[in-house]
Amino acid sequence: MYLRHEIGKIGEELAAKYIQSLGYTIVERNFAAIQGEIDIIARDKKELVFIEVKTRTNTLYGKPIEAVNTPKQEHLISTVKYYLYSKHLENEFVRIDVIEVYINESTYKINHIKQII
Repeated sequence: MYLRHEIGKIGEELAAKYIQSLGYTIVERNFAAIQGEIDIIARDKKELVFIEVKTRTNTLYGKPIEAVNTPKQEHLISTVKYYLYSKHLENEFVRIDVIEVYINESTYKINHIKQII
């Protein structure tokens, strides 16, 4: 596995632990469909939250949120719609969040951006 994929998996794990510490319940991880992938699907009280996790070791090429550009947002929306349809959850309250994870040698920082779309 490539180093960047390893770093991404570490970031997803840290994000999952973070949202669980907030009281969210993880419903599913790495939901994949032809439209795209959702890193984490969780329940926050009455909302179903679809979470895109972006992990970086530096900001040389920009902040993690900048990778969630318009095409990425369109893929996320399509994948969320498909998930809701396939699970018969069309009447759920939903939101899409991004969790940025910054990792360096010995520490990490999480930035949770709610309702990006």
